[in-house]
Amino acid sequence: MYRLAAYRQFKNTISSNSISLLFTSARSNHTLPFATVKAEEVSGSQPAEVHNLVQGKWTKSSNWNTILDPLNGQPFIKVAEVNESELKPFVESLSKCPKHGLHNPFKSPERYLMLGDVSTKAAHALGLPEVSDFFAKLIQRVSPKSYQQAYAEVFVTQKFLENFCGDQVRFLARSFAVPGNHLGQQSHGFRWPYGPVAVITPFNFPLEIPLLQLMGALYMGNKPVLKVDSKVCVVMEQMLRLLHDCGLPVDDVDFINSDGKTMNKLLVEAKPRMTLFTGSSRVAEKLADDLSGRVKLEDAGFDWKILGPDVNEVDYVAWVCDQDAYACSGQKCSAESILFMHENWGKSSLIDKMAELAARRKLDDLTVGPVLTVTTEAMLDHAKKLLQIPGSRLLFGGEALQNHSIPKIYGAIKPTAIFVPLEEILKAEHFHLVTKEIFGPFQVVTEYKDNQLPLVLDALEKMHAHLTAAVVSNDILFLQKVIGNSVNGTTYAGLRARTTGAPQNHWFGPAGDPRGAGIGTPEAIKLVWSCHREVIYDVGPMPLGWKVPAST
Repeated sequence: MYRLAAYRQFKNTISSNSISLLFTSARSNHTLPFATVKAEEVSGSQPAEVHNLVQGKWTKSSNWNTILDPLNGQPFIKVAEVNESELKPFVESLSKCPKHGLHNPFKSPERYLMLGDVSTKAAHALGLPEVSDFFAKLIQRVSPKSYQQAYAEVFVTQKFLENFCGDQVRFLARSFAVPGNHLGQQSHGFRWPYGPVAVITPFNFPLEIPLLQLMGALYMGNKPVLKVDSKVCVVMEQMLRLLHDCGLPVDDVDFINSDGKTMNKLLVEAKPRMTLFTGSSRVAEKLADDLSGRVKLEDAGFDWKILGPDVNEVDYVAWVCDQDAYACSGQKCSAESILFMHENWGKSSLIDKMAELAARRKLDDLTVGPVLTVTTEAMLDHAKKLLQIPGSRLLFGGEALQNHSIPKIYGAIKPTAIFVPLEEILKAEHFHLVTKEIFGPFQVVTEYKDNQLPLVLDALEKMHAHLTAAVVSNDILFLQKVIGNSVNGTTYAGLRARTTGAPQNHWFGPAGDPRGAGIGTPEAIKLVWSCHREVIYDVGPMPLGWKVPAST
């Protein structure tokens, strides 16, 4: 919801004199100086190519992975994927970066200023209509979602870059000092880089997640290798080319395309000091083991929403529920996975309004579309299993989309909601099934009475993923009760609470796990991409008449 509003604000505030000279000629001939593809022309007849970047050079590989168009199945992108025998340059590149990083408060501090300048130029470039439109349409091609959702992803990325213009990068490395025990002694705390690091990001936000984490890594002085899901990696390849045009040194970042096995081998051999992984819990746990815990994770999100006893603004709450569960076809780690509604809401028109809103979603405008990691068969099979639970019923959806050319390797179903009784959810034989994350337009709905709130809180305690949550109520005592008995790292509270739509102005990340990663804010950047270093100065003078004391 925030993103749609931000998009409208953004469109309304673009001034006619904001066009950079760098892009003036590009606008006249409909090309962009950094771009090697045209978003509208990427197709089976004109496939795009994605290359690798290592040690400052764009390179191909001996192996090309052909990506199928999620809308029609045509081979529309060729990705130069590195195989295991071609990893040596990437290993060497990371090994050249020392543990103390490319810069730190005592080394090359001018790089803080340089990166502030790069952010300024990149933010300005993304603010240009032709550039933001290019990235929005390119996102739509590889991760189909409505234009408003894709455009808003670009907008949030642009605002993030604005937040770290000028001196804001060096402010991330702000230190503190504490007086010592005697004259000449003083302790200073510094934020210190890890040096060689890795960034691994998923398909669902092809620009926002990798760009925000990549820039955070760079700001703090690290040398990152970036791996983006091959299905959408063309977006960040183009963004890196834009960053180079904005002054980022070409050897600051390595960009690798590969399968998971090859990337895992690179991490094991190159031994980055820290790896940021955003994706599935299964892969996250494997990386944590393989890399001896040197990871920060933003993994699966089975995200909950609780509607409190106070029923107000039913139309608005229904719309937010629809956006949270089904925008981007439910392919957000923050998507509403389960809705606990107080019985007062059950007596309202909420479910009927949610069904009406879900029925508006169409493939024509990509308000519902391909699901890139779960097949139609798998989603419908999950629905069938849920409907076998006593008392469960289909609220709406539960059918495959019709009259489309989406390939069978992807999923395509109508927005779906299934009601499961709260008592049945809590049973050991059902809980794992009900709380299984389906990364698509799918949610579970249940109902509780006043005296059943402890059961709801018990369900929250049993869940293993603690990313986002929403407590929809203006009853302050109810809010205190739920928030005080839950964990989720990004929790929205109040009548307008949501689970999705995180902008760049607040922390987004899980809680309850020391490996949890955040994104977007200074606190997140410092937590994920730097560690604490203490330097204690003790320069004297020596006390008058000092003598060697007795041994202790």
